[in-house]
Amino acid sequence: MSGKRHTSADEPYFLIRSLRQTLPEGFEIHPHAHDWHQLIHASAGIMTVSADKGRWVVPPQWAIWAPAGVRHAVQFTGASEFATVYLRPGDWDVLPVTSTVVAVSPLLRALILRACETGMLDRRDPVHAAAALLLVDCLRAQPARALGLPMPSSADLKRVADACSKAKGDRGLQFVAARAGLSLRTLERRFSAETGMTLGQWRRHAR
Repeated sequence: MSGKRHTSADEPYFLIRSLRQTLPEGFEIHPHAHDWHQLIHASAGIMTVSADKGRWVVPPQWAIWAPAGVRHAVQFTGASEFATVYLRPGDWDVLPVTSTVVAVSPLLRALILRACETGMLDRRDPVHAAAALLLVDCLRAQPARALGLPMPSSADLKRVADACSKAKGDRGLQFVAARAGLSLRTLERRFSAETGMTLGQWRRHAR
């Protein structure tokens, strides 16, 4: 069925949709959400993905899982090959319910690229259905979290985190606190409560 021209009547039969694009240095995908789950992957280049309360710097050996309805944004470093798949919610009960890092094995990478070549994986096609099932089985493996960076939940501390991650120099924590209108003690206490890390630890990990 891969050679068939799909219409809106086929939509209920799609298990997986896909998208592949070549993107230039510095390209940004602004915050948005999807009705379908998304596996965000770049087969070449580096992505910085923000979703939920986390931020990840993601090389091609990794991908980010963003469940349906979760707002996320992506920035690309270097010329990138964006290869992503979308999975219909409700078809699978074994997928992660929060955003997380996923290791991209050679098999998972091949399945992602194959899905992108096909365009849609249609449950009426036995080969498509088998490929979708195998791809989902790859996602069930325990994800690696080493690339994760927890983000604070409050708006003012998110601004602090964004400023720290984009800063070129090495401003002291006292300066950061003053810019935020907080005492250093209050900033450190709140930042630790919201991220589980001190601000100093968070800045080092971000860099």
